[in-house]
Amino acid sequence: MGLGSHPSLPSILLNSHLDSVPAEPSKWLHPPFSAVRDADGLIFARGAQDDKCIAMQYLEAIRSLNSKGFVPVRTVHISLVPDEEVGGFAGWAMFVESDEFEKMNVGFALDEGQASVGDEFRVFYADRIPWNLKIKATGQPGHGSRLYDDSAMENLMKSVEVVSRFRESQFDVVKAGKALNSEVVSVNPVYVKAGVPTHDGFVMNVQPSEAEAGFDLRLTPTTDPDEMKRRIAAEWAPSVRNMSFEIIEKGPLRDCLGHPLMTATNDSNPWWLVFKQAIASAGEKLSRPEILASTTDARYIRQKGIPVLGFSPMKNTPILLHDHNEHLRDTVYMKGIQVYESLISSLSSFLEASH
Repeated sequence: MGLGSHPSLPSILLNSHLDSVPAEPSKWLHPPFSAVRDADGLIFARGAQDDKCIAMQYLEAIRSLNSKGFVPVRTVHISLVPDEEVGGFAGWAMFVESDEFEKMNVGFALDEGQASVGDEFRVFYADRIPWNLKIKATGQPGHGSRLYDDSAMENLMKSVEVVSRFRESQFDVVKAGKALNSEVVSVNPVYVKAGVPTHDGFVMNVQPSEAEAGFDLRLTPTTDPDEMKRRIAAEWAPSVRNMSFEIIEKGPLRDCLGHPLMTATNDSNPWWLVFKQAIASAGEKLSRPEILASTTDARYIRQKGIPVLGFSPMKNTPILLHDHNEHLRDTVYMKGIQVYESLISSLSSFLEASH
């Protein structure tokens, strides 16, 4: 599309990641990396929803606009990046600190969202932030028949029980309809490691001296990280029970001014108003703005104080990211191109907003 007619204005950025998670071919109806379209118009491919679809839709929308002679006021950039599925640390986390990114002068960005099972598009104004939490317990080793206080496995199981109660307290809020899943702190156990291994299993009559469990912890943008760490230290892995913990923080929680990483979705944000109008101009509707339950590269862009909306134009579509038989209907894909035409033309023609 080239430079905008007013290239000094803050630019528009369209971001998509090109990496995808692995697939298990034996559990798919069609080879997961072949993009097979079946007789019903379903395109089966790893990345069909997450996230190669929007990369292609950006390009097709821009090609269509160019063919019509459209000239943007603001420069439009497309970034196709690696590493998102493993945290973005060698991708956007590094790129936002580069001179190249600074020169792009980004004023507003779009990144990936998620499919909607209903007939309204979903839009996301923030991401939850993942922490990888490892809790380790130590204790007296000994014969499997003996009873000890504070054995490693006993301490770890107590910890798992406490974490489970916290999980239930958050999930109860969701079940009661008082919050969406993405609006609470989630924590889920992902592995337990203990025992003395043998060639065909574990020694059954030895109590191990160490035991470890891993948890996927997701914080909301408004979660106090210091308070969360205090909870973990005092309740989940207290040192008085010979326990320790390690947190691997998978991205920023605050922007350059120390604010939560959220994009306003009200009249205070002129970009939001343009976005809404562009969706309406395409004949579509939006559901209530949400926090994304998972995590995207958008958090690194928001960290720079740049407004970002997560949006993937997929409606009446099952949510299949990272699932077996991930697919997208061809008509949904084609409609998304039209929607992006409306968005790109409207956002890149907007004159009033600046940094």
